[in-house]
Amino acid sequence: MLSWNLPRPSAASKLRRALASAPAAGRGGCDSDGSTSDFDASASDTGPPLADEIFRSARRTGGYTQGDATYLALARAYADREPPDLPALRGLLARMRREQPRPFPERVFFPILRALGRAGRPLAAVRLFHRLLPSFGCSPSARSLNSALSALLSAPGGHHHHRLALSFFSSAVRRHPSLAPNLLTFNLLLKSLCRSGDLPGAIRLLRHLPLRGLRPDAYSYSTLIAAFAAAGHLTDALALLDEMLLDGCPPVAPAFNAVIAALCRSGDLTRATNLVRYMLLKGCPPSLPTYNTLLHALCRRGRLAAALRLLDRMARDGLAPNEVTCGAIVHGLVELGRPSDAHQVAEQMEQRGVRPNEFVYSALVTGFSRCGDVDQAATVWEAMASKGVRPNAVLFTALIDGLCFHGRMEAAEEAFAKMTVEGCAPNVVTFSAMMRGHFKSGNVERALETWKEMVGGGCEPNAISYSVLINGLCEAGRLKDGMMVWKHMLGRGCAPDVIAYTSMIKGLCGAGMVDGGMRLLNDMLAGGDADPDAVTYNVLFDGLLKEGNVGWAMDLLGRMLDRGCDPDPVTCNIFLKALLVEGAEEGGKGREFMDGLVVRLMKRGRVGGAGEMVVVMLGKFLVPEMATWDLVLRGVCKRKMVVDGIGECWEEMWKM
Repeated sequence: MLSWNLPRPSAASKLRRALASAPAAGRGGCDSDGSTSDFDASASDTGPPLADEIFRSARRTGGYTQGDATYLALARAYADREPPDLPALRGLLARMRREQPRPFPERVFFPILRALGRAGRPLAAVRLFHRLLPSFGCSPSARSLNSALSALLSAPGGHHHHRLALSFFSSAVRRHPSLAPNLLTFNLLLKSLCRSGDLPGAIRLLRHLPLRGLRPDAYSYSTLIAAFAAAGHLTDALALLDEMLLDGCPPVAPAFNAVIAALCRSGDLTRATNLVRYMLLKGCPPSLPTYNTLLHALCRRGRLAAALRLLDRMARDGLAPNEVTCGAIVHGLVELGRPSDAHQVAEQMEQRGVRPNEFVYSALVTGFSRCGDVDQAATVWEAMASKGVRPNAVLFTALIDGLCFHGRMEAAEEAFAKMTVEGCAPNVVTFSAMMRGHFKSGNVERALETWKEMVGGGCEPNAISYSVLINGLCEAGRLKDGMMVWKHMLGRGCAPDVIAYTSMIKGLCGAGMVDGGMRLLNDMLAGGDADPDAVTYNVLFDGLLKEGNVGWAMDLLGRMLDRGCDPDPVTCNIFLKALLVEGAEEGGKGREFMDGLVVRLMKRGRVGGAGEMVVVMLGKFLVPEMATWDLVLRGVCKRKMVVDGIGECWEEMWKM
């Protein structure tokens, strides 16, 4: 049986077919495959295809059967609609099934399989594939297998079906021994394995291809390279890139772009630059995504001059900046805290014909709001509205978050109401911003009402919203309520983030339950869902030192350093407040502690953190030992040489 429960022909329909003895007058002649030329009409936008009307009304004679071209035309007409007309496709399959034992050609089923994938019915596509031979007399080939696999992997929410792809493939090959999968089949399986996170399995499949007489192509390698780069395995991604070129595959920009983007995310601009040069040497010119990635990385690191030179290089290569280019520069400058420069770049881009989109305006509104210039954020909003850009939920949320951050809750409430009126549904980030603003202004009850509105409106709470609620309750001294929310969050299977953990630890320490805070830290480390940051450790340092547990605080500081978390000036002030005695000489406990901390950081290769600690020492008039000075200066000088080398490399590249 088909999974769609196709209807069986009724007695009346059987009687009509038996009584139909002659074709209708004026009907066109039959094609060689038994189809009629009149059935080639396409579907209209407002009604069923003309072929379907003839199909239903035509009388039949003797052994006449509808031609394959008719079924193919109907399948395409129903499948190409948006959304696909699934009831009509079900009816079409039922009609075809009633004509057994007649075999149907495979091409009739290709549009149906694709339509099921687009309609979010991938499992129905798999079941249809398995019924091709028993129900329709059609022996499936690699093409129908690939269509079913594509439906399984590309359907909305298809990431839930990636793990089913291999089992489906195995069952298909087992049921149809004559089925010969091709390279596209294995490329789809590689995509499935990569998206499900099974990178070792993807490598094994790549190595298996030659045993099947197939040679990986650029798409095979690009899929794997992008997956390894996204997972942070840059060494493996680069090795695969070299293997692709050695294997004779033509170099393609997407393979390089994935690695370049990963290198830029990690801050390794030197290797990213070298890879671009290598890309050029291999005859693969950088694409627009390559330039956009590099522009974003340059702007994030304050290299505006280099970014502008890169724009000129784009023009020489015949590539025009687009909205993504503008967004990359604007977003990078905003992250540097330079929204005015970002605004200027957006205006210059607009003069070049690149119209800023919602992403650009959202970055500008967020940037001005974070810098405290809410009025300028409102000016950008008005300019956006005057240019006909319709604000979306992201833009409204950026504006509301900025207003809440600066305590302008009346204006935030107005923006929230306008958002709802204009048909933009507030999301969990919007509600979280409103709650944070109400907590910050001391209006705890209004914050709780906002939470109820969010849940009542069907918006599912996430780790961020729980963190805001827990932090606000703990800050308001309502530790018991905060603990209830914490238990509720864990009961719903929502993993706490670092803010939620820190908020609960702060609440426990503030209530004198430092032991409870330490236990929660151990749970945090054991769970692995969130890593403690300097703020988390500072809360515990403050609680331990207030209770006089200097030894425990020192031990925790060692654990903090071992986990790669550098102390910040707040950490130093907490310890110095406990260790420094008024009127102490330069060689007191405070200097000894800070000096030892600098040395420990240098031995771990954390030059930046050590330099920051030296700045704190000098601000407290605590002069480091000569040996410590020597150690820090050597490390800083080496670091400066590396930075200078990176700058020279960029200059050399973009002069070409």
